[in-house]
Amino acid sequence: MGECNNCTREALTVVDDVTVAFHKVVSHDNQSRFYNHREEDEHDDDEQTEETVNLRTNCLKDEDAEEKQGARGSENVLEGGEKETLLCLPAFCLRGKETASSGEGKPLEEKPKRCPGLGLFYAFLSTVFFSIIALLVKTIEGVHAIEISVIRCFFQMLFVMPLLIYHKIGFLGPRDKRIYLVLRGFLGSNAMILLFYAVQQMPLADATVIMFSNPVFTSLLAWIFLKEKCTIWDCVFTVFTLTGVILIARPPFLFGKHLSGIEGNYTNHVKGTIAAFGGAIGAAFTFVVLRKMGKSVHYYLSVWYYAVIGLLECIITVSILGEWKLPFCGRDRWMLMLIAVLGIAGQTFLTKALQIEKAGPVSLMRTVDVVLAFFFQFVFFNRAPTWWSLGGALCIVLSTSGVALRKWCNNARKS
Repeated sequence: MGECNNCTREALTVVDDVTVAFHKVVSHDNQSRFYNHREEDEHDDDEQTEETVNLRTNCLKDEDAEEKQGARGSENVLEGGEKETLLCLPAFCLRGKETASSGEGKPLEEKPKRCPGLGLFYAFLSTVFFSIIALLVKTIEGVHAIEISVIRCFFQMLFVMPLLIYHKIGFLGPRDKRIYLVLRGFLGSNAMILLFYAVQQMPLADATVIMFSNPVFTSLLAWIFLKEKCTIWDCVFTVFTLTGVILIARPPFLFGKHLSGIEGNYTNHVKGTIAAFGGAIGAAFTFVVLRKMGKSVHYYLSVWYYAVIGLLECIITVSILGEWKLPFCGRDRWMLMLIAVLGIAGQTFLTKALQIEKAGPVSLMRTVDVVLAFFFQFVFFNRAPTWWSLGGALCIVLSTSGVALRKWCNNARKS
């Protein structure tokens, strides 16, 4: 015969552990060569030791059994001088306190316990700050909304610049994301300008409620541009939102020419309604762009583009319109600086809230903004809301809350 492979086989008995015996395989070119060295092989067998590797399948033993096993050592000597090596495969071992490679019991580092409700508290603080900003914009007189936006963008840029330098993020961002960063800055700054203009032209609560409808439009725009799933509920929430906007705007061809509860003349009311609705659409586009970028772009870089592009746009627009005016008194100047500081604080707390808490609860907490707007309007401007405004606010709040709850439930099912 050509080649002869001599190997022995042993039956494997599986109880708790699987024992695999490794044997030396001797290959011979011919039969005579094997018999010539047979005596030497039999002589060497007395000195050889057979190594047996046990593949432990029962890795989830109690701690007492593991301590006894560790006391015996990782290698046991079997009868006849055989050496036994215990091997626990990491892929099948689910022990939480020990690892098979080290053999030492190392407790895992416990994560620091997070304060329950901290994310919602951050969301509440951001909502309060944004509501105060709208109140201050409504209070300041004689300053155009675009000029207020210039001051806010300027201070925001001063705040973000050292953070970009400290974290070594850079000022331009990834090359393939710059177009999205420019869109984010342009759309976000326009949404801010339109919101400030709407607050100056119509009741505070009405402008806030219409601006608050942006989550509904975000779902529709994500379906169009990001190919996300759109359900029948999204259509229902959109109809409710548009109904709420109509109840607040109260167009004359539906409600007649004589309308009550409107601040100033009806022309300014219509201007404010269009501006608030446009601001909501702009904010929705901004969220779609941010979702498109994902987490590949740092948050500070996104805020940087928002401040720089908004500052340039507002300076050019104010210069063309000739609306450069200093506030009438020092109090208004301090209020402008306070708007900038609160804007930075509000965005910071909102970002921290989204990092800790899910987006659904944070969106629900933002509904406090509507309640605060009606409260500030009644307390500081002595203007009670009309039933039409309350009905429109109810439709919009229910729609946005429905969007948030549906996303919350979907994420819970996936997880």
